[in-house]
Amino acid sequence: MAVKLRLRRMGKKKQPIYKIVAADSRAKRDGRFLEAIGSYNPRTHPMTIEVKEDRVYYWLERGAQPSDTVRNLLSRKGVWLKWHLKRKKADEAAIAAAFEKWQMAQPLKLQKEQERKERRKAAKKKKVQTAEAPQQAEAPAVQAEAQAQA
Repeated sequence: MAVKLRLRRMGKKKQPIYKIVAADSRAKRDGRFLEAIGSYNPRTHPMTIEVKEDRVYYWLERGAQPSDTVRNLLSRKGVWLKWHLKRKKADEAAIAAAFEKWQMAQPLKLQKEQERKERRKAAKKKKVQTAEAPQQAEAPAVQAEAQAQA
């Protein structure tokens, strides 16, 4: 049986909450699963990710494959980094040092991500304004032409 770590959608309409589950790859998205190993709430700010690390490692050791989304969520929590180092047979001190270094870099990374979002938003707003400006400039010219022809 091929096991996947994937998301199971829950919650109300337009208000999703996801469980991170270990499930048979042939099972439906919201169908039968083997074990719930965490949760993910994208609607909170910042998004909430809760993971049972020991159970994630258990399933990964037995060959479970995470979906792309679950892999990204595990990366955001640092679980994927620890797993990668465990697979390379690094000792606990090296794993702890690497994780601490990773944790120290996270606030800066989040700040850069927020700045990038703000720049994109400003650029989009500027693009909309420049697209509207020629239309507004054309309106007086069209009125002047109409008066000249009359």
